[in-house]
Amino acid sequence: MALNAMMGLPPVVVGLAVYLALSRSGPLGFLGILFTPQAMIVAQTILVTPIIAALTRQTIEDLWAEYRDELTAMNVGPLARVATLVWEARFSLVTAMLAGFGRAAAEVGAVIIVGGNIDGFTRTMTTAIALETSKGNLSLAVGLGMVLMAIIVGINAAAWMARRAGERLMG
Repeated sequence: MALNAMMGLPPVVVGLAVYLALSRSGPLGFLGILFTPQAMIVAQTILVTPIIAALTRQTIEDLWAEYRDELTAMNVGPLARVATLVWEARFSLVTAMLAGFGRAAAEVGAVIIVGGNIDGFTRTMTTAIALETSKGNLSLAVGLGMVLMAIIVGINAAAWMARRAGERLMG
């Protein structure tokens, strides 16, 4: 239940928490990584992990309910059970990863707070879109948005094609 609740973490709150932790006076300030890509990775990881973990847990739990009797009757050991469930869930697990990727690719709030939106260093496509929109440079913002959408659609299409190919191979 806590994992599901964490799926809705507000990005700006995560950004603020990571900022406070990584600031000079924060408990992790000694790392000196505030306003770096590493800080952005920390914030993104905190945002993405609950989504992937909750979707993965639910997928495996549903498969366990479906296959429990068969795996128990065949006296399959714990590691083999996990391997079987992960194999059976592989396409759903890719979907969970894509959901996490979608959250990361769309993120603006946390990465601006901990990354600083520094040109050529911590600026991402989403933060650049926000910046250009606030400057009134809508043509560049729209262009960047179209490129970002193309990347996301391309990655999802590649995953879909890989799934279809895998399903055809498995019969």
